Amino acid sequence: MKCGKLLAVPAGIAGLSLILLPMSLQAQLMLSFAVLGVMFIGMTRPSSTTFRMITFTFAAIIAIRYGFWRTTETLPNIDEPLNFIPGLLLYLAEMYCLAMLFISLFMVADPVRRKTPDLGPPSDLPTVDVFVPSYNEDAELLAVTLAAAKSMAYPKEKLTIYLLDDGGTEAKRNHKNPHVSVAAIRRHEQLKALCEAMGVVYHARRQNDHAKAGNLNEGLKISKGELVVVFDADHAPVRDFLRETVGFFAKDEKLFLVQTPHYFLNPDPLEKNLQTFARMPSENEMFYSILQRGLDKWNASFFCGSAAVLRRSALATTDGFSGQSITEDCETALSLHCQGWHSIYVDKPLIAGLQPETFVSFIGQRARWCQGMLQILILNRPFLAKGLSFPQRLCYAGINMFWLFPLSRLAFMFSPLLYIFFSLEIYEANILEFASYAVTYLISSFAMQSYLYGKVRWPWISELYEYVQAVFLFGSIVSVVRNPRKPTFNVTAKGATLAESKLSPLAKPYFAIFALLLAAAVWSLYRILTEPVATELLLIVAAWNIINLGLAGAALGAIAERRELRRNQRLPVKRHALFKTGDRISTVIIQDASSGGVSIEFVDKEPDLDLVTPTLAQVEVRRGGHTVQFNVVYRSRRMIDGKAICGFAYAERTPETFMAIAELMYSDQSVLQERLVRRQVRRNFFWGTSRFAAWSFTETLRAIRYGVGLMRESVVHSFEDAPIVLKGNVVAGPQQARPADAPAPTGAAPIAGAQIYG
Repeated sequence: MKCGKLLAVPAGIAGLSLILLPMSLQAQLMLSFAVLGVMFIGMTRPSSTTFRMITFTFAAIIAIRYGFWRTTETLPNIDEPLNFIPGLLLYLAEMYCLAMLFISLFMVADPVRRKTPDLGPPSDLPTVDVFVPSYNEDAELLAVTLAAAKSMAYPKEKLTIYLLDDGGTEAKRNHKNPHVSVAAIRRHEQLKALCEAMGVVYHARRQNDHAKAGNLNEGLKISKGELVVVFDADHAPVRDFLRETVGFFAKDEKLFLVQTPHYFLNPDPLEKNLQTFARMPSENEMFYSILQRGLDKWNASFFCGSAAVLRRSALATTDGFSGQSITEDCETALSLHCQGWHSIYVDKPLIAGLQPETFVSFIGQRARWCQGMLQILILNRPFLAKGLSFPQRLCYAGINMFWLFPLSRLAFMFSPLLYIFFSLEIYEANILEFASYAVTYLISSFAMQSYLYGKVRWPWISELYEYVQAVFLFGSIVSVVRNPRKPTFNVTAKGATLAESKLSPLAKPYFAIFALLLAAAVWSLYRILTEPVATELLLIVAAWNIINLGLAGAALGAIAERRELRRNQRLPVKRHALFKTGDRISTVIIQDASSGGVSIEFVDKEPDLDLVTPTLAQVEVRRGGHTVQFNVVYRSRRMIDGKAICGFAYAERTPETFMAIAELMYSDQSVLQERLVRRQVRRNFFWGTSRFAAWSFTETLRAIRYGVGLMRESVVHSFEDAPIVLKGNVVAGPQQARPADAPAPTGAAPIAGAQIYG
């Protein structure tokens, strides 16, 4: 690192001096390509710290050079307010991007990769309380998470699991509205019975104060473990979660947090609608695989609300989890970092969760993140907070300021229209100047994106995600700026499915923007063809608008929602097992598993299976010298690569079944790791651009087809999940989920959207 700094500093001084020297545009263009060449040489050895620092230095030179030119040569005359005011707004948007570029380079200058320390003897291990806060999640979703938490490898006498139910609070059970009270009572009784059957502590507080932070603080009051683990309701941990995290606390008495990444089993709405989930890195991987590791270098990795271990004594110094903002996780970490506590980030997927399935819930989640982070920026002022080091101030300010991106993204989207439609000259430059400064800066930016994030983010994907969110987050930013204390915590809906493909209810503004940009493209072409001498600025702006039009076209695919009929997300497990039907025992391989059933390949001859009268069978897997058994019902058969794969649903889901589900899906961390690494494939700029251009065309057509109803989909019937059985009481799904030879329950009474039988 020191050698890199010694080489980078004189190179930086020489580069900056060249920025200020007067020279012709031709010389400037040659200089630009020379600096780019040195930067590309530095990129050839990404594992070398010296070469990495050289790359960063020359990328910074190009960026500063562009900023200097942009400031001194391109702004409209202040005496022309119609040009100057929008020109200044565009300039400020660009300077924001430059500032974020330098902050991000600082953040990821030297990412840390942690090695897991030994736990030590069991007698020396700290006691651990696991909090699973819940608000409106289904019992089956919670049962899987609780079973996985119960299955974690740790001394059982030192591990306690708590379900903190904010949907069945005393205030809700006694609500004046009978619909609210009845639903809360039924949920309370249902989850209380589930927890009792699974050996988990159930707790519902008196009233819903301070949302999730208040619920977690209530958990601190009723527990006493030295360490506290937080899992969201849909975040099921792998067996080795505590083995991979707890050991760090013995090494550092001032450590308050070990955070791990959030890994997801299902695609977000953009991944689902663009059909990229299996082959393209997920959006969150850039943050969890690169940025959090970079923050860890500066002791600034922060709590992300779940998949984390915290020290109780540290939380006691700040009166628990902070609740001033609606992002209690980052705010809590900021408070503890200000107190001098340390944090660590472990870059291993140790939990598997669910993302929002619909575009509406996706935008709702991002609006909460945006508002919460800006609340912290305004109310907590991390750049001035006492107790933080300078790197920590910079990192926190950068993370919070990132959520201002909707302002810059919309400025870049609409600025070309001012010249195309109204001939407002808000950016003064000719083609040679633009090539010498702007084009080389853009080349440098895209090259650095590929260099730093190429394995976790394909070209143009960041721009797509930013634009899709910016349309609605602009209002969220305005709301926070007007009243920083106004935003309230909203729970993100999970586990929903779409029965048919359709446009999102939020689609209208995206179509309106696309139509506006398309009109601008047509009008700019008309001007180029009809004006005696088309200005160089018109050519630049027209090309800029075409890029924006492509972005808006791809975004239409994101809001044209494809149906998703799968109720449960699968994991490939490839586990050896025994399959028993009657007196026959067969050797099988469980190819994949979900919370609804398993897919099985028969190694021996396939037994006679009947769909008309569904076959009831038993599956047995081995775990640590013990057997885990569960009953299944035959549902389907399909051929994959010449092999017959049979689908089986669980006959009923008892606490033992959920423990078996946890064993199948979450016993091996490498399953998540391999799935993550398999899609982290670097794509070059030209491949990514061509792929994105294809989306812009095909996804626009698909969205239009959805809009006018020109789509034909066959009706697909799927089986519901098996009932949940708790000591003779059944929380059941529809009748077809029950095996044919199982006795039908009686005495039905509706409860929380299902049926409970006694």
